[in-house]
Amino acid sequence: MRVLLSVLYPLLSLTVFGLYPSMTIGPKEGWQVYSSAQDADGRCICTVVAPEQSLCSRDAKSRQLRQLLEKVQNMSQSIEVLNLRTQRDFQYVIKMENQMKGLRTKFRQVEDDRKSIMAKNFQELKDKMDELKPLIPVLEQYKMDAALISQFKEEIRNLSVVLTGIQEEIGAYDYDELYQRVLRLDTRLRSCMGKLTCGKLMKITGPVTIKTSGTRFGAWMTDPLAATRNNRVWYMDSYTNSKIVREYKTIDDFVSGVVSQTYSLPFKWEGTNHIVYNGSLYYNKYQSNIIVKYNFETGTVLAQRALEFAGFHNMYPYTWGGYSDIDVMADELGMWAVYATNQNAGNVVISQIDPDTLQVLKTWNTEYSKRNAGESFMICGTLYITNSHLSGAKVYYAYSTKTSSYEYIDIPFHNQYFHISMLDYNARERALYAWNNGHQVIFNVTLFHVIKTEDDS
Repeated sequence: MRVLLSVLYPLLSLTVFGLYPSMTIGPKEGWQVYSSAQDADGRCICTVVAPEQSLCSRDAKSRQLRQLLEKVQNMSQSIEVLNLRTQRDFQYVIKMENQMKGLRTKFRQVEDDRKSIMAKNFQELKDKMDELKPLIPVLEQYKMDAALISQFKEEIRNLSVVLTGIQEEIGAYDYDELYQRVLRLDTRLRSCMGKLTCGKLMKITGPVTIKTSGTRFGAWMTDPLAATRNNRVWYMDSYTNSKIVREYKTIDDFVSGVVSQTYSLPFKWEGTNHIVYNGSLYYNKYQSNIIVKYNFETGTVLAQRALEFAGFHNMYPYTWGGYSDIDVMADELGMWAVYATNQNAGNVVISQIDPDTLQVLKTWNTEYSKRNAGESFMICGTLYITNSHLSGAKVYYAYSTKTSSYEYIDIPFHNQYFHISMLDYNARERALYAWNNGHQVIFNVTLFHVIKTEDDS
């Protein structure tokens, strides 16, 4: 039995992609079950996307409901006060209406017998009647308003009963217990996600802007092989003529600008396509096709090796230039180098690299021009290439090293600051790190998975 599951990877806790508080990207609704399968023991397995934990901690909708109920109760009290005043005034109006009717009767009698009353008294009485006449339509309107207020009061009473019932139903849950269950489920989902096999890119969402700093071009990264609690960030501003790498202990320190350590590399770099992998920095040595492996712990170069025939120093850069000829990257399957050669007519070449010796393990020649590529990144052994570094860019081409085949695809993404000079995939966080015109941003990715069970033939 083969089960196809589409898994959305917003990492599921109070962090950016499972790491950084205040920067979560993910679904904002409730729990979502995408599909299900059975394992070898017949147990049900399902793919779930959890909501943000902030939504489960003291449920926001319940809080809003309580606030609404309080407003309704306050309104009901105000209506009750208004109703009492209206009833009191209404009794006064009824009494006044009876007096006017009696006055009208007397006035008719006076009209019938004008000679029996003095002219002065008659005129005074007539003037008084003229003053009272405009009050007659007011009296009629008062009656209608009193009826509407009574109706409104009854509707408010019914609404209060309904809201109280809903509040009691929601309040039946123990929120502390529910929150702990969400945390436990989040841990289990994380464990399940860690066991998932590789997937195919389906969607890119975001970005989330982490910081605005540096020049238009640069690179920033975390180590995909670092321990879960190790969230160090490395920062390399500009694409050439520099040897300074800044390290930050956490993403919060990075945002605040609190540098924990500064490294001066033995060689300047070219381009922005560097990576930190298992504690070492891999970068393209200035004015060469040499990849350098620099270890942060020892502060020494552990290895360096030339990529045979690889173009460098703007011979075959990405569309934006910047000496971006050689792109070092990593994914779930290991470390890679993407470049172009004269032998392959300037088209993209993919090489899998031994991270210890920098030796090329295997190479694939594609038919996509390196100069027509905006940026590229590897996910699960597939190279994804964008068609531009400017606005309107999209992932346009995918080459699978597993099948040695390619396809043209159409996966748009939001180039928020109009110019991308670095785009790298982090397998631990399942996210794309980007340098977007002096802004350090992160994109989330959606992958499509094929999961096999023991029942597969």
